[in-house]
Amino acid sequence: MASNATTYKNLTPAQPLDKKTLNKMVWRSLNLQGSFNYERMQAAGWLYCILPGLEKIHTDKDDLSISMQHNLEFFNTHPFLVTFVMGIVLSLEQQKADINMIRSVRVAAMGPLGGIGDALFWFTLVPITAGITANMAINGSIAGPILFLLIFNIVQMALRFFLMNWSYELGSKAIEILTANAKEFTRAASMLGVFVVGALTSNYGGTTVALTIENGDSPIVIQSILDGILPKLIPLGITLGLYFLIKKKGWTPVACIGLLLVVGLLGALVGIF
Repeated sequence: MASNATTYKNLTPAQPLDKKTLNKMVWRSLNLQGSFNYERMQAAGWLYCILPGLEKIHTDKDDLSISMQHNLEFFNTHPFLVTFVMGIVLSLEQQKADINMIRSVRVAAMGPLGGIGDALFWFTLVPITAGITANMAINGSIAGPILFLLIFNIVQMALRFFLMNWSYELGSKAIEILTANAKEFTRAASMLGVFVVGALTSNYGGTTVALTIENGDSPIVIQSILDGILPKLIPLGITLGLYFLIKKKGWTPVACIGLLLVVGLLGALVGIF
């Protein structure tokens, strides 16, 4: 269960983390998705990644417990760029920043990295590298697959180490600005989160209504009418309904997934979806 605490007991900034600890957490980041689940996504792996840093920062056991609890909340980002978020969050933890502020930074940072990572790796590095090395493999060269694995892993590991150290230093320098504008930053981060959810709903919401009304040679398609009112109206309604159940009724994400599964199967069975 998430902690309701908004500040740590010991507000004295901790000593900066050493390079050895930062590098240790970079290697741990390879296990980010080792305990992936559909309720909190990468949360358990995220906590495992940053735990060595948290243990050095929070010498008070109660503060460490609070930090571990809020770092076990929902988390999902691109696995190759996660060290960017780790560095900034650890810097805020070191400065004993407000817990709600740390939450907002974590959420605001993790979202955009998904698109950036996909564009950088899956749409750029992998196609180019695979195109070159696959041609080598077709021509009978064993160097093809070896070269592909070397390039891919050297690039992503170099980026992991660079982002961890760079973002940690960036977070340390930015803490005064963030603290001075905590209220505005939290509001901006919340607005960004809502914007991202809306964009995801519009781009990936694929639920449609299969109902039609017979009208001679021109049947009335209900989905076309709904699209004329507002495109993606059904996915939007589902999203708002789930928000209501979680926020107002206290449902868990697992219960919502179960509801969607039952409604989807029954709707498909009777021909609604």
